[in-house]
Amino acid sequence: MRAIRTLLIVAVVLGALFVAGDRAAVWFAENQVADKIRSSQNLSGTPEVSIKGFPFLTQVANSRLDEVDVKLDGVTAGTGTQSVKVSGFDARLHDVRINSSFSSAVAGRATGTAHLTYEELTKAANDPDVTVAYGGQGGAGGNQVKVTGKATVAGQPVQRSVTSTVTVTGGDTIRVRANEVPAEGARIPGMEQKIREKTDFDRKITGLPRGIKLDKVVTTPTGVDITLTGTDVNLAG
Repeated sequence: MRAIRTLLIVAVVLGALFVAGDRAAVWFAENQVADKIRSSQNLSGTPEVSIKGFPFLTQVANSRLDEVDVKLDGVTAGTGTQSVKVSGFDARLHDVRINSSFSSAVAGRATGTAHLTYEELTKAANDPDVTVAYGGQGGAGGNQVKVTGKATVAGQPVQRSVTSTVTVTGGDTIRVRANEVPAEGARIPGMEQKIREKTDFDRKITGLPRGIKLDKVVTTPTGVDITLTGTDVNLAG
């Protein structure tokens, strides 16, 4: 009985040491991956990386991580000549292929979310005469915003607010289109076109990890929630 107890104690101690060593290796790897993502993606901050699955060392030996969560607040993305801040970037990566130094990391599949405030969406309009605010949910469940634009028609300054629908197109572009222009605009030649030149716009979002695509958007009182998807997402290297 004493021998059995001794063997059990040794097994528990060795198991604890293995777990401790495995967790220490995870901590080291998470920091390495975070640094590589920050440098390869030219991010202003270091992301929070969480590697899932146990044992980790077995995953490393196979050069594949089952699942990795990446969180970062304040990703700077581009919209052509304008840059915007994407907050609440949160991605879950599956089947991540790595090398021994973690200098290369490619996820077979990724899902995630990001948030774009109305202040940043207004900035994306790239027009000082345009502002974007929450427009509620449409009767058909459409994602709506209120866009206010100033235009000059027949030499006279005109300001109009329209209800617009926000969609994603091409996997990388946010599209804003007015559902309709106020009826009085139709009675003034050229007015609707001038207003739409202000209120309707497409903005391509660049600067997210390579392989990540915009899937859909949902408007909320604080901004636009963006659903992200991707395959063969290049995180580092």
